[in-house]
Amino acid sequence: MKIAVDAMGGDHAPGEVVRGAVQASREFHLPIVLVGREEMIREELRRAGAGVETLDVENASEVVEMQDAPGVAFRKKKDSSIRVGLNLVADGKASSFVSAGNSGAVMAGALMVLRKIRGVDRPAITATIPTPTGPIVLIDAGANVECKPVHLLQFGCMGEAYARKILGIPRPRVGIVSIGEEETKGTDLTRETAALFRKTGLCFVGNVEGRDFFAGKADVFVCDGFVGNVVLKTMEGMATALVDFLKEEILKSQMAKVGALLAGGAIRRVKTRLDYAEYGGAPLLGVKGGVVICHGSSDARAMKNAIRSAGSLYQNGVEEEIARAIS
Repeated sequence: MKIAVDAMGGDHAPGEVVRGAVQASREFHLPIVLVGREEMIREELRRAGAGVETLDVENASEVVEMQDAPGVAFRKKKDSSIRVGLNLVADGKASSFVSAGNSGAVMAGALMVLRKIRGVDRPAITATIPTPTGPIVLIDAGANVECKPVHLLQFGCMGEAYARKILGIPRPRVGIVSIGEEETKGTDLTRETAALFRKTGLCFVGNVEGRDFFAGKADVFVCDGFVGNVVLKTMEGMATALVDFLKEEILKSQMAKVGALLAGGAIRRVKTRLDYAEYGGAPLLGVKGGVVICHGSSDARAMKNAIRSAGSLYQNGVEEEIARAIS
């Protein structure tokens, strides 16, 4: 099944998007259809050195801009690259959709066009975060600001299924993000959700704190979208700050510069592990068909890896596994 890619979405579209798609096609041998203004896409394909037969192109005359109100723009711009791309998935012509464009419009469009998996109340954004003990799952990372306990329970079920099928963790440990590990800590929401989790067959480890993200205490961290988005953005900012701190200290002395040269390979590998582009995008779990939402500033490498992620959702049957978990 082809992967539909929004060629017009993001700060660096269509150039970086097309380059990333060409790289994904070559490295992962994935069938891709680029959606957007055909003439512009064809020109970028030519610049990227891709033959016209390498990737398909689906024309879409309109673009949902970042400043557009998501719901209104999606309904009014019926020939936008986001809508056309989602329609390809709904019509069975593509398995999944990838976009670095207006994330609100992508989420609204996914609900309107693709619909929710049976039994799912609210789809959730899933972020994969690198840690010293291996990647972990954060869900929800920003789709739902106000939640009920049953919503968080479903997030946990979806995140657990994703961790098994995509990260290859046989029995993922699930925890609720709170302000203390004791059962009495947290809000009414977290305490009531914990009570629901204890009635399931999931490997529930109770409350987890902010410091536990990198301590290997759980594999799936469950929270509402407000908390999740703050956590994710804080981590992104801290990763950037750590790299800046390191550069500052290296420049302070000749010995530090020599040490940096000797440890150059290790430093580059750590920087790569901390870079969001390694994972490309965040899947929107709970809707029919795969949807991967990318950072607005995604470059070609980020788009390439987001397309790989979209392919993995289909190849590993994540939608079917979520349906089973929810039922």
